[in-house]
Amino acid sequence: RLALQKGLNFIRVEPRISRNDRDLTLDIDFAINRGPRIFVERIDIEGNVTTLDSVIRRQFTTVEGDPFNARAIREAASRIRALGFFATSNVAAREGSSPDTVVIGVEVEEQPTGTLSFGLNYSVASGVGAVISFSETNFLGRGQYLSFSYSSGLDSSTMGFSFAEPAFLGRDVRFSISASQSAADNLNSSLYQVSQLAFSTGLEFPAGEFSRIGLRYSADQTDMYNYTGDSTILAAEAALGKQVTSSIGYTWARDTRGVGLNPEAGVLFRFTQDFAGVGGDSTFVRTEALVAAEKLIFSEEVTLRAEFEGGLLSMISGDSRAPQRYFANAKIRGFDLNGIGPRDLASTANEALGGNAFAVARFEAEFPVGLPDEYGITAGVFADFGSVWMLDNTNGGAVDDGFHLRSAIGFSVFWDTAIGPLRFNFSRALMKEAYDRERNFDLTISTRF
Repeated sequence: RLALQKGLNFIRVEPRISRNDRDLTLDIDFAINRGPRIFVERIDIEGNVTTLDSVIRRQFTTVEGDPFNARAIREAASRIRALGFFATSNVAAREGSSPDTVVIGVEVEEQPTGTLSFGLNYSVASGVGAVISFSETNFLGRGQYLSFSYSSGLDSSTMGFSFAEPAFLGRDVRFSISASQSAADNLNSSLYQVSQLAFSTGLEFPAGEFSRIGLRYSADQTDMYNYTGDSTILAAEAALGKQVTSSIGYTWARDTRGVGLNPEAGVLFRFTQDFAGVGGDSTFVRTEALVAAEKLIFSEEVTLRAEFEGGLLSMISGDSRAPQRYFANAKIRGFDLNGIGPRDLASTANEALGGNAFAVARFEAEFPVGLPDEYGITAGVFADFGSVWMLDNTNGGAVDDGFHLRSAIGFSVFWDTAIGPLRFNFSRALMKEAYDRERNFDLTISTRF
């Protein structure tokens, strides 16, 4: 890998093993030598009935006439398998028309790539709901992604559409477009309803071996209505009615997990900014960052994770509204929906207001529990720390919007099921404010950044 980064072609790595019978060990020296000068004559693709040849061919960084490199071919084979379009795939090299050339053969067997789902979902926060969705990951055999979805809960509903072209204009550029309509009536955590109509489109392209940059434009219309509480802050925000936000933004991400020189460790860094004010009613800058590290220990049986995440909403003109602010829901375990952050202490129900800033740190270890692998059950322990703070309008001092650290510890049970990877969290809050709302148990779909 280092030889390729330095532009050295025709490299062959030869392991030389020395036995130490006395200590029962092996010493391995890797000798890096010049290999024979071999070039790629052509790439043959067979077995793809629906998928276009170009979808498979663009997984190769090697083209006809390039120096043959076995590592590059293995990486291309991994990318072809990762597409998920094929039940089986085999990439092999054979001798070409002359001794100094090879032909790379790709044999694939296609499998269905579209899904139509009807089902039920459940969350502790939203209860039982219905789900209808259609998705196609290889639309028209072009490797494009298309999806439609509808989901509903006891007090919410969401409809969405998304489309993505991973090779826009034949380049390593991902073009995406999405639209959604949602409505929420969070009676258990807030005394108002929110509806939103949103649209987004963007481009994403590589900025390095492990880095990518995304550029986007987003627009949404948000309505906060039917407010039944007695907070003067929320009442004033609800009185504004429908508000339009138009913004441009970018994301820079670098991910070395599982792909760097050390496959047992890696780091994800993601930095995002959105600038609202390209028309619309709101003018602000939203900045968010995430750093996540992962390491495998004890023969790769135990996974250690550490995640640090934060966000800042900087209003340029006017005050923020509750739908724009942070509530850190699902970011700090051990607390209920809208369970932490600034509250209007002058209101009867001490209503949650959200904050313009949040910061969290999450630490976790996942390990086997001794059950056979086919059961798909593992366990973990975690500790979360964080806070939500800062408000534009503090209602003359009746709002506590200062930084107050919260923390929680707990253990988790992970279960890979036919309906997805489930996660059961059992937690207890250690540091909290008197008005915070705890949640000691949660059932979610397990996710990874």
